[in-house]
Amino acid sequence: MNFDFTVQTDKKPEQVLTDLENILKEASFGVLWSFNVKEKLDEKGVGFDTDYFILEVCNPKIAKDVLESTKMAGYFLPCKVVVYEADGQTYIGMPKPTTLMEHVGGDDVMRVAEEVENTLRECFKKAV
Repeated sequence: MNFDFTVQTDKKPEQVLTDLENILKEASFGVLWSFNVKEKLDEKGVGFDTDYFILEVCNPKIAKDVLESTKMAGYFLPCKVVVYEADGQTYIGMPKPTTLMEHVGGDDVMRVAEEVENTLRECFKKAV
């Protein structure tokens, strides 16, 4: 079983970020935070040659529902999404919510994790 779900595209990371944010919004998910790893590491004098972005995305209603079911779900919220470039391709990926939530357990939590995972998978596919 794979820990992640990742798709690739020929689009540049900046275009993927724009497209993905709009697609996520249509699915009632918002980008809470976007972290430009290359920019931050360059700023710190470390240097990093690859475009790499980490996003935190969330659907507030779903987050509220799952947290009401178990506070432990918060250990895996919000959902992490990465957009990066490697070997001339751009990738969009995430750790699978179902894999993460297995550690929390409960049928209700797993149903929510499946719903979120399926929604995010569809968003990624639309963004490519």
